Amino acid sequence: MANTKAGNSTHSGNHSPGSSGAGSGRSLLRPLQEFLHTEVAGGIVLLAATVIALIWANSPWDGAYADLWHRPLSFDTSLFRIDDDLGHLVNDGLMAIFFFVVGLEIKRELVHGELATPRKALLPVAAALGGMIAPAAIFLAFNGSGDGAKGWGIPMATDIAFALGVLAMLGPRVPLSLKVFLLALAIVDDLGAILVIAIFYSEGISLEALSWAAVIIGGVIAAQRAGLQSVNVYVVLGVLLWVAVLKSGIHATIAGVVLAMLTPAKPLHSPAEADEQIAALLKRLKAAEANGESTDVYLRAIERVGRDAASPLDRLESALHPWASFFIIPIFALANAGLPLSGESLKDAATSRVSLGIGAGLIIGKCVGITVATWIVVRLGLTQLPEGLNWRQISGAAMLGGIGFTVSLFITGLAFPANPEIVAEAKIGILITSAISGIAGYTWLRMACKKELPVVETEGLPA
Repeated sequence: MANTKAGNSTHSGNHSPGSSGAGSGRSLLRPLQEFLHTEVAGGIVLLAATVIALIWANSPWDGAYADLWHRPLSFDTSLFRIDDDLGHLVNDGLMAIFFFVVGLEIKRELVHGELATPRKALLPVAAALGGMIAPAAIFLAFNGSGDGAKGWGIPMATDIAFALGVLAMLGPRVPLSLKVFLLALAIVDDLGAILVIAIFYSEGISLEALSWAAVIIGGVIAAQRAGLQSVNVYVVLGVLLWVAVLKSGIHATIAGVVLAMLTPAKPLHSPAEADEQIAALLKRLKAAEANGESTDVYLRAIERVGRDAASPLDRLESALHPWASFFIIPIFALANAGLPLSGESLKDAATSRVSLGIGAGLIIGKCVGITVATWIVVRLGLTQLPEGLNWRQISGAAMLGGIGFTVSLFITGLAFPANPEIVAEAKIGILITSAISGIAGYTWLRMACKKELPVVETEGLPA
């Protein structure tokens, strides 16, 4: 996401005796700003990919668009064989990497971030639960029976990239605490979506494949306890786990989440140990220079110690976040957002219970569910609003929670795999109501955050 993750902003850093509180505060703030910047920039790329998909699917070359994503692909090894089309491999394969990154974000927040303590976690957890239960209930009120009822999970999701992108458009007038609240809420929301996918959108469970998945998970744990650090070994085990989960009937993306939860969150060396080892290596390096000897071995050792001072979780997040934001999610949007639009299809969507349920769930359910759930836990004295926030700003963030793009589209494909008409109606509902939620949230927050806040200068400061 080479950016440092948001959760790192909550770590206790090592400060020199002469460091000031203001300086250390700014250095702790910088990783969060870098993370938010990547998400916002990724949202812009995601929007561009969505527009391209819509234009392509409604152009004279619409046949090429459909042919591309339905192109058959086959992989055959001595261990397994996969036959599928390009679109399904994007949704089952690339999205497994996306959910791996999401899993890393969830674990980081549980260990170091806004979900690390019960009191800190209560506010975003309550907000996310309200923002999942209310939309699902509203959707089922429109689709209590029939094929459409299977789509109840669609309006539960919040697209973090688009939501943070709207906040970024408001500039420095938005308190940083509001961005952190929305980020933590969206991460809990992602966890809820993962559980919904694993429990309710998996069919035909194969116990044999699950047994193989359990064996591979045991292999990953054994390799970690043995101190094995070879990336290639874990990549092979990860691919085998993905295949086992794919064959098990549980959606293959869950393999990414499982691997993320197994990723160590503690570094091999503490900062103090790393400083001590690097100091000793620097002395030996200087001695080698003075004697005219090669210093390559000491430089590599210093690099290795510095790398081991960061946890595998942090290193993987830093490496994969840009790939998820700028490549995987835009490719997913390109493959899934291309809808043939016509007066007839828009008319069908306007009268469809599925699209109406999605629209009411995202626009009304998200706003009411998040705001009311947050108000209840604060009113009961179980937690409190972050400093500098008021209820108008919370309700504006709740409106942005109605931007349910990426995961909503993903669940649509799982809910209605054999019904392209309902899929089209659902996708139209997602696109239109996500846009409405974004515009409404932007307008409301522009009025609720009238006073511009001072910008924290970070240029020239050490990371």
